[in-house]
Amino acid sequence: CPLGFGHYNAVDVCILETVVIVLLTFLIIAGNLTVIFVFHCAPLLHHYTTSYFIQTMAYADLFVGVSCLVPALSLLHYSTGVHESLTCQVFGYIISVLKSVSMACLTCISVDRYLAITKPLSYNQLVTPCRLRICIVLIWIYSSLVFLPSFFGWGKPGYHGDIFEWCATSWLTNAYFTGFIVCLLYAPAAFVICFTYFHIFKICRQHTKEINDRRARFPSHEVDAAGEAGHSPDRRYAMVLFRITSVFYVLWLPYIIYFLLESSRVLENPALSFLTTWLAISNSFCNCVIYSLSNSVFRLGLWRLSETICSSC
Repeated sequence: CPLGFGHYNAVDVCILETVVIVLLTFLIIAGNLTVIFVFHCAPLLHHYTTSYFIQTMAYADLFVGVSCLVPALSLLHYSTGVHESLTCQVFGYIISVLKSVSMACLTCISVDRYLAITKPLSYNQLVTPCRLRICIVLIWIYSSLVFLPSFFGWGKPGYHGDIFEWCATSWLTNAYFTGFIVCLLYAPAAFVICFTYFHIFKICRQHTKEINDRRARFPSHEVDAAGEAGHSPDRRYAMVLFRITSVFYVLWLPYIIYFLLESSRVLENPALSFLTTWLAISNSFCNCVIYSLSNSVFRLGLWRLSETICSSC
């Protein structure tokens, strides 16, 4: 057992690890199915161009939850009929690609909000539904290609193999492959997100200051209306997306740090590997929670979905 706890007396199962993985699997699948259904029940959510990326993230996170059934069944000693090494490689690759899609979508969302605030007049010409769909297709292709070298023996794609014995003993991380992933995925995404949100909030702060100055000079309802019709909605929506992005990196930072340390042979600890890996995977559930708590339109759609379900029952 990765966390060092003993097996259950009657059945050879790691109890704590099984509970953690089964619970996360259920929450991730249920949460992201809810997000997908709410988007179909709330047409107003489609007015945001970022809804394309939010829905893509929801589908990617849903597939993460479905993929987590593999280690859950493995811990319960359910025979899949497939060789363990192949199961481990495919599972690690799929999880890495899906989380890469989520990271790329968060990066594209930050760029979309940056363009909406810095270029409001030409935004509709720059960001079109056709370009958004092309961007999403490119995200999937790029994410699939970045981790593909792991199948040719060049390091692990990122999953530490806490559940599969072959992963833990025979499939070792590689410092060069880890650096390759950091340079092509983690570092560019973090840089773009920091750059865009820094300028978004800087512009919003300047706009708020200008509105306050106008109110001080000309205290009238016209200035108040202008302030409400300005960047305030964009700023509120940017704050929602910023919270999702912040939680993503908070949950993934321990995983990335441990991944770098393990690849450099500085630290190898099964308990830390398990905790950091599944802490990062838990982000697939946190996205839908943050969005549902922060977005009023989403909450309205969730309420309508609940009413529909209750009336049908």
